Amino acid sequence: MSRPRSLRRQLLLGILLPTLLFVCVNTYSLHRQALAALHTAYDRTLLASAKTISEQLDVRGWDEQAELRATVPYAALEAFEADNQSRMFYRVSTLQGELVSGFAELPVWRGTIPARPPYAALVDFYDARFRGESVRVAVLLQPVASSQGRGMAVIQVAETLELREAAALQILWDTLARQALLLAVVAAVVALVTQRATRPVRQLSSDLQSRAEGDLAPISAPDAPRELQPLIAATNAVMLRLSRLLAHQKRFVRDASHQLRTPLAVLKTQVQSARRGDLPPAQALQEMGDTVERATQLANQMLALAKVEQLRQQGQVPVARLDEVLREVALELSPLVAQGDLDFGIETAAAPVRAHDWMLRELCRNLLHNAIRHAPDGSELAVTLRAGAGQAVLTIADAGPGIDDELATRLFQPFSAGDVRHGSGLGLAICQEIVQALGGSIALSNRRQGERVRGLDAVVRLPLAHQG
Repeated sequence: MSRPRSLRRQLLLGILLPTLLFVCVNTYSLHRQALAALHTAYDRTLLASAKTISEQLDVRGWDEQAELRATVPYAALEAFEADNQSRMFYRVSTLQGELVSGFAELPVWRGTIPARPPYAALVDFYDARFRGESVRVAVLLQPVASSQGRGMAVIQVAETLELREAAALQILWDTLARQALLLAVVAAVVALVTQRATRPVRQLSSDLQSRAEGDLAPISAPDAPRELQPLIAATNAVMLRLSRLLAHQKRFVRDASHQLRTPLAVLKTQVQSARRGDLPPAQALQEMGDTVERATQLANQMLALAKVEQLRQQGQVPVARLDEVLREVALELSPLVAQGDLDFGIETAAAPVRAHDWMLRELCRNLLHNAIRHAPDGSELAVTLRAGAGQAVLTIADAGPGIDDELATRLFQPFSAGDVRHGSGLGLAICQEIVQALGGSIALSNRRQGERVRGLDAVVRLPLAHQG
């Protein structure tokens, strides 16, 4: 398993590596610029030396027959040698390359004068090798004239590069020292800023680790940086879902242990009574069958209530047709309608809603089953489903006795069945859980004619799904 990446290390590397690359490129560029500047400065010295030599020239004869003479002692160039670190050499020759004075082994210049020379003179600069060393050479084409003749001299002055290289190296080391100091300062600043920037994360982690087990209270960090707020909000949302799941789980375990204990105890008593022969076998089996049926119904409803919460936590919810589900459920319960000889009517409109098919079936089945069970034989039972204004409205109207005001306040609570609604008391609680999970509402109200209750209306409102 790979180690988790360090945010601090990523920040340091992400900032220091590009900075180091820039420093290297900048240092190389500064070194090249320093060499160019040094060449420019020291080339002036070479040109001055060449001009000094040109002042010592004399000529006899004219043009091609001119004969040049030079009386330049080498000591005259020592004034241009800086700190005895470099050595200078010269050569004076004609345009044809004939040596007049100086070092004969210095290679003859074969180049050309630039179209735009850097100085107001016929001068050229180039690099060469002399006596196994690299030298910088200045070439000056100097016209020489006197009362006895006129000619053109080629003056070459060469200088070894020790001084230039030493100066460039010193500049390079100075630059590297400053750049290293800059990198150290940048690294220290980045480390300090990273340490301060990640302090809220470490504080948040410490607060979470110090929490008691099972503490899912929302994180309160108003002073956290703006970049952490989405993470805190998402964490709080997860904690809220977890707290709901845990609360639902605790409630399910509590209700199951409480509600199933009674039918199991009754069943145990009935079995013991049958063994003793207190009742005829047929009657004992009938009573035990009724008890098992009630316990099974209770268990199924509790599992349905738990499934609603499970589906609530799922992400993308599909689109289902409430009108189609409603008609299918009505068809399933048609034997019960026929058994009560009910005057059943159903009217539906297309109503697409975002819901799991099971949730809609459970909602319709519970509401219809309650209405059928409590409607008097031969009475009317009307089911209507309309769609408009962004919502689907399902109304189930029976002709039963209605509900009293005291029961209406707690009718949607689990296990709150009253005298007029026999059963486990989970059916309407399941309906309310489903409707709330789908973002809708459910209400029960007595339908009155004057002071007389004519029946009960169950009204469910669900948001319609947008068809994309």
